[in-house]
Amino acid sequence: MAHDVLTMGRISVDIYPHDIGVDLEDVTTFGKYLGGSASNVAVAAAKHGLKSGVITRTGNDPFGTYLHRELRRYGVDDSQVSAVDEWPTPVTFCAIKPPEDFPLYFYRTPTAPDLQIKRAELDTDAVRSAGIFWMTVTGLCQEPSRDAHAAALEARPREGLRPGQFTVLDLDYRPMFWPGPDEARTEIARVLPDVTVAIGNREECGVAVGEGTPDELADRLLESGVDIAVVKLGSDGVMAASRSDRVISAPIPVDPVNGLGAGDAFGGAFCRALTSGWELRACLDFANAAGAIVAGELSCSEAMPDTDAVLALLAARGRAVPA
Repeated sequence: MAHDVLTMGRISVDIYPHDIGVDLEDVTTFGKYLGGSASNVAVAAAKHGLKSGVITRTGNDPFGTYLHRELRRYGVDDSQVSAVDEWPTPVTFCAIKPPEDFPLYFYRTPTAPDLQIKRAELDTDAVRSAGIFWMTVTGLCQEPSRDAHAAALEARPREGLRPGQFTVLDLDYRPMFWPGPDEARTEIARVLPDVTVAIGNREECGVAVGEGTPDELADRLLESGVDIAVVKLGSDGVMAASRSDRVISAPIPVDPVNGLGAGDAFGGAFCRALTSGWELRACLDFANAAGAIVAGELSCSEAMPDTDAVLALLAARGRAVPA
């Protein structure tokens, strides 16, 4: 199976409260959902009709069984999702306190199954042939996952990419997974020359290339070798820069419920737009709208919109709809 989008990295069971606006210790009921940034992006891409898959690992336990079932339900290829006997499937709790307070509690220490991906396990043909290969900074925080990501990049060197192929680094920096930002910056610097698209918010881009204005962050990412740099600006929207273009997509107002899945919805939609060959502004507007939809919902994976829903929101807001 040739994937339109193949992601690699984190997977978990997200345990989200039904009680909105209260501290986690006061929550009485929860729902469980498929989670983890790389897995959510694969789900988001599948919602747009793309052939997507994920490379990751779960525990050999009922939660692992649940995640396999959910991936298949969403249409994501789970053939490269294997079990680890030594470590349980991670769970992630959060409190939902709109509009901006969504504290996360990761139960994945001292390691997690998705950080046990090994070089020898990779289907390098699948990595090489994927239209978009999507990896995250979290996957670089520990061995053997770090070496497995290096192997994936070796399997699809930049000079070997065909037109329409992209290698994306999600600058998904989670400080609790790293000794500190300097260590993360070192590992990011090793891989940036091998990727064609880098995506992150201001803080994540600052960890990657040093603090600065959004323009300075984009410039440094481009200087590192990427072809497209995406800098999310929070309430100011999102900016994308290439060597020939620089655009900003204005924020789409939304009553936030849970902002945690918005970035992954953005990612899956951005993949959909890239595979369609749209101009940079259209890619950005489309992805921005997808993120806004999910920010207004409780769950992450379950709330990922399809293409029609994103286009409808853009039309309702009077924005140009990609052709």
